[in-house]
Amino acid sequence: MSTALYLLSTLGGYLLTSTLLLKYPGLLHRPKRHRFRCRHISHRGGAGENLENTMGAFRHAVNVGTDMLELDCHMTKDEQVVVSHDENLKRSTGLDINISDLKYSELPPYLCRLDVTFQKECHCEGEDKRIPLLKEVFEAFPHTPVNIDIKVNNDVLIKKVSELVSQYQREHLTVWGNVSHEIVDKCHKENAHIPILFCLRRVLLLLGLFYTGLLPFFPIMEEFLEIPMPSIILKLKEPEKISRSQRFTIWLTDMLLMRKALFDHLTARGIQVYIWVLNEEPEYKRAFDLGATGVMTDYPTKLKNFLHNYPA
Repeated sequence: MSTALYLLSTLGGYLLTSTLLLKYPGLLHRPKRHRFRCRHISHRGGAGENLENTMGAFRHAVNVGTDMLELDCHMTKDEQVVVSHDENLKRSTGLDINISDLKYSELPPYLCRLDVTFQKECHCEGEDKRIPLLKEVFEAFPHTPVNIDIKVNNDVLIKKVSELVSQYQREHLTVWGNVSHEIVDKCHKENAHIPILFCLRRVLLLLGLFYTGLLPFFPIMEEFLEIPMPSIILKLKEPEKISRSQRFTIWLTDMLLMRKALFDHLTARGIQVYIWVLNEEPEYKRAFDLGATGVMTDYPTKLKNFLHNYPA
């Protein structure tokens, strides 16, 4: 056999094996066991229906029937783990000061009205303006899965969150992580019993493996892929402010990331795929049609109504 024929047959065998294992990964990998499975995820508790990351928002989302609460954590000067998206409080409270520079008792209340980050020209008002402690969320919703974004690379914060998860026996109801690989690595080393999210570096590796056909052969430690739907950027900006090159970049990123074959492979391996932050029915439908496990939204009621008519 000539070298060319040998290489061709080897490549053909590789492509055939890769395609087979992409569709049937159970032939090589044991699927991860689902501790919980979520279709309906409330972003910051549902930032379009209540002030974000407040107990009022979390209670409303749970009452609506959300499967999971997504929230963000920081630590105060007196080492209290609080639920807040921003380290600096200018946007949410009007005061230009960092959470880490204040004791918990010194934290100011939220403004009465906040912008909804992922919904253009929308605002939300609410009566509950207090920044809560993470332990309050755990105490109030002992049976609700919680998705924790560790917002800063702080060893003490990571350790404190881990201790709270263990104290409330929530390893089976919690997922944590960040876009930073350093934070995710520290989380996993601190408590390997809490499942982790893909960081940005690992998402890029995942895509590289997928498009080269190597993904079916690659072991994966993460249990959750949480990624944006790039096309929603177009609705958040004024059309005249988006250049042609920016539109192309958004289109290309969306095309590469939103792949049904990728999502189907991951879910077959027991890895849940969450798409964020979607606030319109066409976006919900596209995500689920592509095979996403769940959708993260600012509008829990709207997503609940959609899922009522969308087959599981």
